[in-house]
Amino acid sequence: MQTSLASAAVWAAVLRIGLGLWWLESFRHKNLSAWIRRQAGINWAGDIAGKHRWQAVRTGFDKVVRPHPKAMTFVVLGAELSLGLGLTFGFLTPVAAFASIALNLLYFTMMIHDWAEQGQNLMMILAAVVVLGLHGWQVWSIDHLIGIF
Repeated sequence: MQTSLASAAVWAAVLRIGLGLWWLESFRHKNLSAWIRRQAGINWAGDIAGKHRWQAVRTGFDKVVRPHPKAMTFVVLGAELSLGLGLTFGFLTPVAAFASIALNLLYFTMMIHDWAEQGQNLMMILAAVVVLGLHGWQVWSIDHLIGIF
């Protein structure tokens, strides 16, 4: 494929790194003290889930997340940090891209009623789909260096 300035593989790597940095920023901007000590993020999500228009979201949150707020806090924080590092450095890139899509779909579903927040989730999903479709791990990645995928 002919592109300007660089190959498609390089542009896919640029997009992959940008998506990884986006996840790292999602992790970085959280008030970790509030998230870890008070589970502020999980409590906020619980308020959203409790008013959600879909019963499945309310029930799922009440059965899976609400009983384990501290563990779920670390799941969310760990997922965002891992996705950020994995995509930025290109380590297990296809796995990280699929997980990025899944986590953004969860966030999207949780906030379906608040369209002001949905642009970020949709753009991150689109970026991850393009990274997968163009094999964004072909250059500038640990995956390429160690010869996997």
